[in-house]
Amino acid sequence: MKFGIIKERKSPPDRRVVFSPRELQNVKHQFPQAEIFVESSDIRVFPDESYTDAGFTVTDDVSHCDVLIGVKEVPVEALIPNKKYFFFSHTIKKQPYNQKLLRAILDKNIELFDHETIVDASNRRLIGFGRYAGIVGAYNGFRAFGNKFELFNLPPASTLPGRDALIERLRRITLPPIKIVLTGHGKVGNGAAEILDAMRIKKVSTENFLTKSYDEPVYAQIDVLDYNKRNDGATSDKKDFYENPQEYTSDFERFTQVADIFMAGHFYGNGAPAILTREMLNSNKNKIKVVADISCDVDGPIASTLRASTIAEPFFGYLPSQHKEVDMFHPAAIVVMSVDNLPCELPKDASEGFGETFLKHVIPAFYNGDKDGVLQRAKITANGQLTQRFSYLQAYADGK
Repeated sequence: MKFGIIKERKSPPDRRVVFSPRELQNVKHQFPQAEIFVESSDIRVFPDESYTDAGFTVTDDVSHCDVLIGVKEVPVEALIPNKKYFFFSHTIKKQPYNQKLLRAILDKNIELFDHETIVDASNRRLIGFGRYAGIVGAYNGFRAFGNKFELFNLPPASTLPGRDALIERLRRITLPPIKIVLTGHGKVGNGAAEILDAMRIKKVSTENFLTKSYDEPVYAQIDVLDYNKRNDGATSDKKDFYENPQEYTSDFERFTQVADIFMAGHFYGNGAPAILTREMLNSNKNKIKVVADISCDVDGPIASTLRASTIAEPFFGYLPSQHKEVDMFHPAAIVVMSVDNLPCELPKDASEGFGETFLKHVIPAFYNGDKDGVLQRAKITANGQLTQRFSYLQAYADGK
């Protein structure tokens, strides 16, 4: 089996890669029969020489490889027919901007494996950059707070060498006794919590967060049943919520009345109720001053996420009374951070972490007959058609 690590061609450039040189060496150590080639790249966080020094062939042509592995979408004109591809295709939610990409993949008889669709038998994602989105998103949330109230100035995460440098900078700042509410217990939410814990911010229970005052910064990490309630008032559990989201409404307003910063690290499923509404933000009881929407669902569950912001300009102001964007220093503005490619700010750390999980969960499937069904579940296309698992994309693929 010949594996090719492809150059990232999407604009703006993405410096991440699925495998660092060291992790590729681990692949060869565990699977010496694997043949690995690296496509030359002038933007990758690890330069070509680091792969050459690690013993790998760097080339301008990977068309002889069987499996091609990248991070972002491959431009249609760069797709090589009759190959297996791994990358984030951003097609499984029928994203309009990538309909032509999926059509081209089918027409070119490509087997597509999306990183998002690599899941276990319980449909839990096995790999991703979520942890690093949470880490950078939390950092940016504090950066926004410091900028808004002119308390401190943190440099952009992209100018620092990695996670440890972010933490070192955060430990230098002095925070007032604010309250931070964090949604989500997955990779994103736990990545953000990792930063809060590293800053030694006290974690408190939901009840104490809502009812007690503190003379130091505190945070609460809450789950779906903490901020959603059944419309009929009946007792609920997570299973019921995920199966019947239409029977629920947001109970997040009780957090808006006590929290200063909201860090959104939740997964938002189709049909679930809005979490943070315009009415909540416009209420005279609202205390939230910064919304760090790490999940970044535009026009989704958080009313203030009017658009995705950028690494170059990560913050904008949201005026609840008019539901519009304003300068972040407007006296009535809530600061919003909604960068949708946060892991790009830590390309080295994110790449190293991603490669570890890819080696653990994906590479073995090529050599053990896919005994755990990882490849079978992840495969979106085969033989010029959608697989049964993804047949719901047929009309989308046909441009209808």
